[in-house]
Amino acid sequence: MTEHPRDTPQFYLTAPSPCPYLPGREERKVFTHLVGERATQLNDVLTHGGFRRSQSIAYRPACEHCRACVSVRVCVDGFRETRSFRRVRQANADLIGDMRAAVPTAEQYSLFRAYLDSRHSDGGMADMTVLDYAMMVEDSHVHTRLIEYRRRGPDTAIHGRGQGSLYAVALTDVLADGLSMVYSFYEPDEPSRSIGTYMILDHVAKARQLGLPYVYLGYWVDGSEKMDYKRRFLPQERLMPGGWERVD
Repeated sequence: MTEHPRDTPQFYLTAPSPCPYLPGREERKVFTHLVGERATQLNDVLTHGGFRRSQSIAYRPACEHCRACVSVRVCVDGFRETRSFRRVRQANADLIGDMRAAVPTAEQYSLFRAYLDSRHSDGGMADMTVLDYAMMVEDSHVHTRLIEYRRRGPDTAIHGRGQGSLYAVALTDVLADGLSMVYSFYEPDEPSRSIGTYMILDHVAKARQLGLPYVYLGYWVDGSEKMDYKRRFLPQERLMPGGWERVD
């Protein structure tokens, strides 16, 4: 039997299951564990290859008869705010995102629960408990941060934080070349804000401040209405069979 070093990734393939994006299709995933001293570097390499992170697992689609899932990353340099994006930014000008350590709180879980119950009550995460949420945030061996969005306060210009109730949260990995939005949730009762779009715009701004060239959005799925919004953030690069291709 061949022995492998503990920090050498081993890849596994899931059994077929119903596709959550395209009705009538099946999905399979290839995955590996992100653990050990090289987890951060491995996460960078795998993200460049189209993988996504969920807790200490990195995965990507490996469907036999479908290639609809396409990894997308926004190009920070040259990113263009459309008139619609400017309206979203103006609608959320009273919010500010504070990047902090990935530590779960009861307030975050309360917002997370309200978001799931309103938007994804029949999804795979619908039954997540407060302990499940804590694991989602804390079970990471890579450079992960939480960005909490609250209203601007009188001292925001001094300490960079908002105050008052929590409006949105983004669980974000800091990669060598960008920010990867792992999961986000927000106040479901204020749809006019388009907070989901605002958080992406804010991540582009934060990546620019950090000198990082990309914001990774996960998979754009051609034919899936709920994933179609990702193609609006231009310019972007999409991972095709021949590598990353720029779309303007």
